[in-house]
Amino acid sequence: MGRNVLIYCGIDWAERTHDVALVDDSGQLLAKRHITDDAVGYKILLDLLAEYGDTEENSIPVAIETSRGLLVAVLRTGNRKVFAINPMAAARYRDRHSVSRKKSDPGDAFVLANILRTDMHAHRPLPQDSDLARAIAVLARSQQDATWNRQQISNQLRSLLREYYPAALAAFEPWKNGLCRPEALEILKTAPTPSRAASLTRTQLQAALKRAGRQRGIATEADRLREVFRADWAYQPPAVEDALGQQMLALVVQLEAACTATGNLAKAVEEAFPQHPDAEIILSFPGLGVQLGARVLAEVGDDRTRFADARGLKAYAGSSPITRASGKKSSITRRWVKNDRLNHAGYLWAFSAITASPGAKAHYRRRRDDHGDWHAAAQRNLFNRMLGQLYHCLQHRKLFDEQTAFPVELAAAA
Repeated sequence: MGRNVLIYCGIDWAERTHDVALVDDSGQLLAKRHITDDAVGYKILLDLLAEYGDTEENSIPVAIETSRGLLVAVLRTGNRKVFAINPMAAARYRDRHSVSRKKSDPGDAFVLANILRTDMHAHRPLPQDSDLARAIAVLARSQQDATWNRQQISNQLRSLLREYYPAALAAFEPWKNGLCRPEALEILKTAPTPSRAASLTRTQLQAALKRAGRQRGIATEADRLREVFRADWAYQPPAVEDALGQQMLALVVQLEAACTATGNLAKAVEEAFPQHPDAEIILSFPGLGVQLGARVLAEVGDDRTRFADARGLKAYAGSSPITRASGKKSSITRRWVKNDRLNHAGYLWAFSAITASPGAKAHYRRRRDDHGDWHAAAQRNLFNRMLGQLYHCLQHRKLFDEQTAFPVELAAAA
């Protein structure tokens, strides 16, 4: 069939099967299919699109309620535009076609196709990022998730130790990363209760530190730990203490796995991120290292047409304020609908840039002193400014320049 009329495709996806609907520019249903989530089903879908005129040069746009998975990967081959429609938005569109609030999977596919027919200009297609950028995004996001998971388990372990084993917290407090260090985990496995920790000898403590990989100051550290463990502490009843020790060992196993996963993913990011052409530009910005820079690239992508201007990127990151006006009332507040991963990376970026860049520090101080911003607001304003600078540098292939980025702040600081 030729493309005499515009055709739009909607797919209601599920775990094992999907419903497909094709409509023309008048809203008439042209075809519908029920396909399986496998290679056979994907071929049926592509053949159906080709039957109605889908080609490499003139592809049929597709609306679906997800941006991930093999089905989306198949649809994104070539130049086809794929629109990931928010399920909440799709539910609102459903009411336009039926007031009875009825719902069916074929009906949802029809609604998705009509969303593109009527409001395609109001929705953003999935960005055409390179394969390397998408691979870095997978690694950076999984490393970020592993870091959050490690911190969550560490907090659980700390809370449990406070309940029956405060000597361990006091012993590990001088160490950087505390409970996540191999020495701390090894000692907890050796002595899961404070009673057993108090009976450890210098030789046993030194052996535990060596098993954890420590190479220097072993004797001194063993003496310090022995002194802390043998100080006066309150104890739970023996039966309760042993039970809490078993619970603690289970958390130690989880924390060890989380630390290993975080480290392995960090190494993978360190290998992949420098290979990207945008890595040099991103790393030229103060406050951005390999891990944090990879997170920024993962959310911004390398599709230069993704954002119309810097304001779109700032709104996407949640760094720019939003105005709410109704009648005589008007307020300017922070954005709540945003990319949470990019926003979190921006918080760390701005925090590091304050100490790494004189211009960023002067800008932060000016927002605090002259404008009366609180710390979080001043930091968000700094992130908003540096994000605009990053957009400019990526668009024009330029490295960050301190004098160009903060001329007023540097002059005032001087």
